[in-house]
Amino acid sequence: MVNYSYSRELRLLTPANFQKVFKNPLRAGSPQLTILACPNDLDHPRLGLVIPKKQLKLAVDRNQVKRVIRDNFRLKQHNLQSLDYVIIAKGGIGKLTNDELNKLTNKLWKKIARRYKEQQQR
Repeated sequence: MVNYSYSRELRLLTPANFQKVFKNPLRAGSPQLTILACPNDLDHPRLGLVIPKKQLKLAVDRNQVKRVIRDNFRLKQHNLQSLDYVIIAKGGIGKLTNDELNKLTNKLWKKIARRYKEQQQR
């Protein structure tokens, strides 16, 4: 049976983990979100979120965006490559509904997977 939990091992926790992704990332972006990714040595993907206060002033809004993205990752984790992902929120993120945010995130997962496969083939 497939486990759809979002445990501690699926998260980027330390600044060093984030710095590794920021150093040499694969990028996929839209006006509202950017996904950065880099390979990890594990057999599962990991997620880190950057939701700046500058983009979403209220904590309740930042938490809502994080909740939707984490849930999307939780459900898609078995279809994603073993990469470390950092999702960065940009301007206009607060105007998206939960459905639009899910669709956008799904589209960016596919785009980053395609770029990763292209990079592997070189």
